[in-house]
Amino acid sequence: MSKSLLYINGLTKAYPGVVANDDVSFNIDAGEIHALLGENGAGKSTLVKMIYGLVRPDHGAMQLAGKNFSPAEPRAARAAGVAMVFQHFSLFEALSVAENIALGMENPPKSNALSARITAVSQAYGLPLDPERLVGDLSAGERQRVEIIRCLLQEPKLLIMDEPTSVLTPQEVTTLFTTLRKLKAEGTSILYISHKLQEIRVLCETATILRGGKKVATCDPRKKSARELAEMMVGGTLNSAKAKKTTLGEVVLKVSELSLPPQSAFGTSLKNITFQLHKGEILGIGGVAGNGQDELLACLSGEAKTTGDAIQLNGVSLGNKPPNVRRALGVLAAPEERLGHAAAPDMSLTENAMLTAMTRQNLSKSGFLDWPRAKAFAEQVISQFDVRTPGPQSAAGSLSGGNLQKFVIGREVLQDPEVLIVNQPTWGVDAAAAADIRQALLDLATKGAAVIVISQDLDELMEISTSFAALNTGCLSATRPMAELSLDEIGLLLGGADATA
Repeated sequence: MSKSLLYINGLTKAYPGVVANDDVSFNIDAGEIHALLGENGAGKSTLVKMIYGLVRPDHGAMQLAGKNFSPAEPRAARAAGVAMVFQHFSLFEALSVAENIALGMENPPKSNALSARITAVSQAYGLPLDPERLVGDLSAGERQRVEIIRCLLQEPKLLIMDEPTSVLTPQEVTTLFTTLRKLKAEGTSILYISHKLQEIRVLCETATILRGGKKVATCDPRKKSARELAEMMVGGTLNSAKAKKTTLGEVVLKVSELSLPPQSAFGTSLKNITFQLHKGEILGIGGVAGNGQDELLACLSGEAKTTGDAIQLNGVSLGNKPPNVRRALGVLAAPEERLGHAAAPDMSLTENAMLTAMTRQNLSKSGFLDWPRAKAFAEQVISQFDVRTPGPQSAAGSLSGGNLQKFVIGREVLQDPEVLIVNQPTWGVDAAAAADIRQALLDLATKGAAVIVISQDLDELMEISTSFAALNTGCLSATRPMAELSLDEIGLLLGGADATA
């Protein structure tokens, strides 16, 4: 234990119907980048919440720097030297960088002194930030810098990072890794959670693997392949998504010169978006976060009003038809934000199934909601998409992010859409679940559905897409067959080289 910064001994935490962590023990050494791996629902989130003081363990103990460590709240964890960068940012868009950072400090210094510290620390770690800029004007990568700098100002002994690269470009990932290696060299320990196993192999020197709430292995990830790590996580052979040869059918969705002004002070305008989507086609739309992905999905789903004939389904103008009418016609969507947009956190899975499937699954009769049918449909989604949950009565907010994502995607796929638009379908999802979701989208296209996959994961788009277009500052490039594109060409498209204004 002489090298150990954090010593975890027998941590156990149970909830009704599930043991989230079962007698988990491992060490994190000083100055070590330590990966925490596992399938969705394996217990990673509960474990780091206990370390950060958000959850109290039922049994077990921890030591930090040789002293007993049992934080009753995050404030106590931070005071002891533990900081955490969450997967979902907690920032106020209308406030400046400095104001957001001050909100996360117990005793923030005066504004001028804080701005100077932010500038100095951000430059020292290669994450430059202007403390006076509004957060709403920042890219996703810059917003993550705000969260990281807020933690670094605490001078932590242990930095916990949950899916830190899910919204970053490849260049931003390189910058982040340089920063983490600098922190390691200075003696800071990092507990790194990610489903991107190639990143784990490049960055981390130790990996602890959880399965079903239990620790099943500790290894050096640099000596394992990504497939070996994934199979240790799932406890079996990992299946890869496989596309079947499909002949494209007639045009089912036609979008012509679709434009949309910014819907908020920090929104992105859409400019003359034009493309056609065929039956059996998977159109992959790539782009860095904040280039109009949310706005495009909102227009196609009916959440954002459009006029005229800009969007046509089977030759019929959708005009300003609302989401429920479009759903009845066969246009379904799964937005990026799981909690609050794709699902209501405090509602049960049965109720969330009712919210979007009422029409296409006939979940109402003579004006009355048919809850037994809604429950049966929720159970079908849970079963076919391997959603780890005690049952359909569970609140959506009680599921891990990956399990909720499986439920959201499964709920839409099982409604047999004519057109399905999904944004970030495998964000924060483990390798096995990601393969299952991609296979479900491929199978849907094979049956003749038209699918649009909006994603920042280029590997994902190259694996499942039949065609590709890039979204940059609200402009969409011309659609190209995916088989004809190289990675370099895709990179140029993402940078706006072929975007039409």
